Amino acid sequence: MLNKHFPQVAVGAIIFKDEKILLVKRANAPAKGVWAVPGGKIKPGESMKNALKREILEETNLEIEVGEAVLVFDVIEYGENAELLFHYVIIDFECTVTGGSIKAGDDAADVRWVSEEEVGELKMSEKTKELLKNKYSFGL
Repeated sequence: MLNKHFPQVAVGAIIFKDEKILLVKRANAPAKGVWAVPGGKIKPGESMKNALKREILEETNLEIEVGEAVLVFDVIEYGENAELLFHYVIIDFECTVTGGSIKAGDDAADVRWVSEEEVGELKMSEKTKELLKNKYSFGL
């Protein structure tokens, strides 16, 4: 059962390496099967940066340094009878890898470094495409 306290706050990591971006394939709703930047929900009492470090380690097995926030947006999804299913406020940060080796874990079905040419071939959220195109001129 979903937590019915809305909105929920989540964080994401924008990580580039060798002209590729780190993306995860989501294993769970609301974006199951969709490629996105890695990240997740903030736990009560957890700072945004600590939440992001934890989520990236869980999903990708990588340790990171968290930089500046680059995008804030929300994701709202309704079900039948206009029932609110999800409402997330998401803050994406630029990050750099400081350790670890890439391996999918937790709620990531897959994780990989994606080139600009490959981005167009993946099923991605519109917000992720928009961020990569407008902020980084990546995947035009």
